[in-house]
Amino acid sequence: MDRGNTKQEILEASLDLFSVQGFEATSISQIAGAVGIRKASLYSHFESKQAILDALVKDVLDQYEEHSIFARANWDKFADTEDKQALTPDAAAQIIQGQIRYILHDPHISKARKMLVIEQFQNPEMAKLQTKQNYSDVMQYFTGLINYLIRQGVLREDDPEIMAAQLCLPISTWINLCDREPDREAEVMELIGKHIRQFFRLYQPEAR
Repeated sequence: MDRGNTKQEILEASLDLFSVQGFEATSISQIAGAVGIRKASLYSHFESKQAILDALVKDVLDQYEEHSIFARANWDKFADTEDKQALTPDAAAQIIQGQIRYILHDPHISKARKMLVIEQFQNPEMAKLQTKQNYSDVMQYFTGLINYLIRQGVLREDDPEIMAAQLCLPISTWINLCDREPDREAEVMELIGKHIRQFFRLYQPEAR
């Protein structure tokens, strides 16, 4: 989010606080204090703390739809598949590792993800968003990718959904590990590379 006006600063400060201590534990006074304004000034921009949360969720969704490969992939569209027609294990590792680095290091995406982790057990809407972004869309993306690579002859035919789960769900666990222990990122990236290359070896087409 761009800084430069009070409303955006309120959103940024709120995301900082929500991602560390959660929505319920954060007060309007804390948000106002973080921005350096009075509570009355904050209420001139947002009518309630819930309104701030609603604006943050919309912003998270907008950013997600614009930047996430998991939200945008269309396996029937050449623009989304032209770099994957003869996908090698090394190229697959580079694509996936690049997206993981973005997820981990973009400050807005990183904080929003942590906010969802905290709020998923308090807020039903947050729970749905957490499931969508961190399970349903990821599984849909990788199932589509697996189906595409099977059609291209890069992978042998098997159950695409199970193959997708085998490929992507360990990566989700490693992302969570990096959130808790960021100093292990290099170790995680190496593991992800090995994991992807082994997956391709296990599912390589049988020699004829």
